[in-house]
Amino acid sequence: MEKVRNAKPSSTRMGVATAFAKGSPYTRLSFFIMGSGQLARRQFIKGALYLLTQIAFILWLIFVGGNYLMHLFSGNLGTQLSGEIWNEELQIFEKVKGDNSFLILLYGVVTIVLLLLFTAVWVMNIKGSYENDLRLARGEHVRSFKEDLSVLFGEKFYVPLLLPPLLGLLVFTVLPLVFMVLIAFTNYDYAHMPPGKLFDWVGFSNFASMFSFTGGGTGFALIFLRVLAWTFIWAFFATFTNYFLGIVIALLIQKKGIKLKVLWRTLFVIAIAVPQFVTLLLMQKILDGDGILNKILGTNILWLADQRFFSLLPRLMIILVNVWIGVPYTILMSTGILMNIPADYYEAARIDGASPVRIFFSITMPYMLHVTTPYLITQFVGNINNFNVIWLLTGGGPVDNIYYGRGSQAQSTDLLVTWLYRLTVDENPKFNVASVIGIVIFVISAALSLITYNRTSSAKKEDAFQ
Repeated sequence: MEKVRNAKPSSTRMGVATAFAKGSPYTRLSFFIMGSGQLARRQFIKGALYLLTQIAFILWLIFVGGNYLMHLFSGNLGTQLSGEIWNEELQIFEKVKGDNSFLILLYGVVTIVLLLLFTAVWVMNIKGSYENDLRLARGEHVRSFKEDLSVLFGEKFYVPLLLPPLLGLLVFTVLPLVFMVLIAFTNYDYAHMPPGKLFDWVGFSNFASMFSFTGGGTGFALIFLRVLAWTFIWAFFATFTNYFLGIVIALLIQKKGIKLKVLWRTLFVIAIAVPQFVTLLLMQKILDGDGILNKILGTNILWLADQRFFSLLPRLMIILVNVWIGVPYTILMSTGILMNIPADYYEAARIDGASPVRIFFSITMPYMLHVTTPYLITQFVGNINNFNVIWLLTGGGPVDNIYYGRGSQAQSTDLLVTWLYRLTVDENPKFNVASVIGIVIFVISAALSLITYNRTSSAKKEDAFQ
């Protein structure tokens, strides 16, 4: 106990090793039996919660997680196939429950995450016991459970406030991401579908196949690059056509002398109020080969299915339809920002003899870009992953086996995200390849967002327009 008395108050911020070296015997016992330090100091509820957490985790490892964890780190994802074997004595076939590679991987990841969470609680248990040691050494009383709750919902209220979103992020974002990343290193496809078949680790072979240029003009990597190129072209035009057209229309509505301003803005709000998928399905029917547009024009143009010139016409129509459904959002956003541009800027520019075009590019656009850069980045990344527009208009088609063959299952207007979806729902799914594409999408989106934003005036000159 002498070591504890000589410890400084700041020692509570030190690590677990310090707690073991300078803590009381109860604190050292807490390393092995959680809650011992709290129970010894009559913190019965807190100590019981720690102890129950340890018991629950040990039971999980014994009856569920441990088996999957051993399989996960054994170098294989199962060895025994499900099936039937002949029982000579009973003269019947008996079902044999084999391994399930999918469940081994899933529950293995879940067990690892639970292990990390348990480690965090274990550290809290030790530090809590060591804090009690220091309190007693300073002649202070050990807080009761009621006092702990008072502190938790008082000065440390941020902890219970942030805990639910943190758990939600862990369960619904981190776990699926980790699982998806691991799938990319397996051979999980239609030929290895559990429980009838098993899949196994294959290292970086899926990445090698994705980026391999073997096979001449039909190599899988060339197909990937074509889909990637169209994804970037689509994201660029889908973002900036909506952005600039929205600003121009907002300026026209705001211009002095324009009547019925409220009516025009209301019409655009109504356009937004219609669900996007309804608009897209309607436009798909209008632009169909037997649709209303061809009937009115007396033509037979395949607006969404023409394969000529690398399916140029369907791609143009996709961008135009996206303008129709996307511009109203930019108009409403731009209207509010344009109203906040100081009128003194415009008055000074007019006194200096600046033309309307010069005013637009020297005052309006710099202000808009400064304020809306985060929005632009979000829109660009969102359009890289814009599943609805592509899938509901063309379904990724038309099918072009010349440039998108070799069993890639990609079609001429597919984005990376629609291609990923097709790889998982077609008759012969390739979950491993889809997972590789998912990783590529994540890397591209994260890199573009971080690099672009950190190089913009929104990040470098936060006070420029304040």
